[in-house]
Amino acid sequence: MGVLKKFEQRLEGLVNGTFAKVFKSEVQPVEIAGALQRECDNNATIWNRDRTVVPNDFIVELSTPDYERLSPYSGQLGDELAGMVRDYAKQQRYTFMGPIKVHLEKADDLDTGLYRVRSRTLASSSAGQAPGAPGGAPPAGRPGGYGYPSAGPAGAPPMPAAPPPGGGYGYPPPAGGQRPPAVPGGRTRYWIEINGTRHQISRATLVMGRSTEADVRIDDPGVSRRHCEIRTGTPSTIQDLGSTNGIVVDGQHTTRATLRDGSRIVVGSTTVIYRQAEG
Repeated sequence: MGVLKKFEQRLEGLVNGTFAKVFKSEVQPVEIAGALQRECDNNATIWNRDRTVVPNDFIVELSTPDYERLSPYSGQLGDELAGMVRDYAKQQRYTFMGPIKVHLEKADDLDTGLYRVRSRTLASSSAGQAPGAPGGAPPAGRPGGYGYPSAGPAGAPPMPAAPPPGGGYGYPPPAGGQRPPAVPGGRTRYWIEINGTRHQISRATLVMGRSTEADVRIDDPGVSRRHCEIRTGTPSTIQDLGSTNGIVVDGQHTTRATLRDGSRIVVGSTTVIYRQAEG
């Protein structure tokens, strides 16, 4: 059984108790849990072949209505979400530099049903010299996701003000997402990644859906037969094709969005990573 399914079942077991009103929110806790998983995947730091460090401090920004519904249960919900992150990390063999914490915050610029996740890696004061860490120094205060402030423990090395090209904030591309080498004078290449499998986009448009007639078939009951369409160009875009469950792009529920290299598209319960590179 998947980590998200176990998390959902734990919450369902509490639905007659303190969590009864949580499920009335436009933003469902399992959506947040999935976003935290992706935040770990996209901000993993490989120190050596036996040690991959992921963020351990998360902030989930919610619209005012969603925050007001969820905030009375923020402590227990935060504990449940932290437990889900811990289970997922164990499954993926990720490690942390400190205790896992998940906080809810209100964001006035978000509409009902929308959310953002920010994350950073914070070393606990007792972490000391972590085994396998380069030089023994943890990457305290490393920003990730939506630009979490890089304030870390005193003495932490300063982090770059802007992400360097290639990996973003000094992180390598997600597993399976290494970019092909650039070829001088070459054209832009486009592809998507689903569960570690790469699908090249060789035409101007690509339709994703559950139908065998889709350009990329996604076997997911939450995906419509013709769910959405990617159009490559400057910029590339994604358009919902009237699907039942809609699309989420970089944490935003939408019907149409601009895509950038590394954009995360959620259809049903499936995450699609959009990629583009020169060469």
